[in-house]
Amino acid sequence: MVDAGISCRETDKRMARLGLSMEKVKALFVSHEHSDHIRGVEVLAKKYRLPVYITEKTLVSGKLKIDPSLLYSFEAHEEITVGGLTVVPFNKRHDAADPYSFTISGNGVNVGVYTDIGAPCEHLLRHFKKCHAAFLEANYDEQMLQEGNYPYYLKRRISGGHGHLSNRQALDVFLRHRSSSLSLLLLAHLSKNNNTPELVNELFSPHAGSTTIVVASRYGEMPVYEISGGPLSETGHVRLKAEQMSLF
Repeated sequence: MVDAGISCRETDKRMARLGLSMEKVKALFVSHEHSDHIRGVEVLAKKYRLPVYITEKTLVSGKLKIDPSLLYSFEAHEEITVGGLTVVPFNKRHDAADPYSFTISGNGVNVGVYTDIGAPCEHLLRHFKKCHAAFLEANYDEQMLQEGNYPYYLKRRISGGHGHLSNRQALDVFLRHRSSSLSLLLLAHLSKNNNTPELVNELFSPHAGSTTIVVASRYGEMPVYEISGGPLSETGHVRLKAEQMSLF
């Protein structure tokens, strides 16, 4: 599991509706300390005795109280093995103490979790090119942000290079750096006030090609997908999966 921005109770409810179980989750990785990414971390870790992978700076900045026996630190670009999966964290541009994105690999499949990105850096682009599936931030529509009622400092914070990725920035990453094996793109972390799923769909759909594009809901769980692996030079495959499994 990457981040836990909703309560333990809500997480359990959403997992149950999908026929999933937290008992099968073996670790929790924390990307940064903002509340919409850590709200459920303490309770989930305590209830399920989950190992929590988090940097010291994020732990201190987030004021998280976690059993020391469950804490595991990590470094940028360090490969971390959890069961049959390998997780590689890398630094990202975001206004947090020590923010990271993650690429998770297993069974020949690479899945990226790339949200809260101020701007596409070389690390993001290098990892994105290797993905068979990815969560990519499409946080805001530039016109909605500029014409909206947010104060100037907040508009600057969002669009200033260490805040969030706009719809058009996300599209540029997708168009210029996807591999032919990118079978599933989940566009995530949409702003409630400065974006709409309709705008994101309208922008991305004409360019989908062989990639299934899904706009993730901020209000409920998403379906579970099965991703086929294989060489990055081959076209990837995706299908909905009914029973519990990871993205692999």
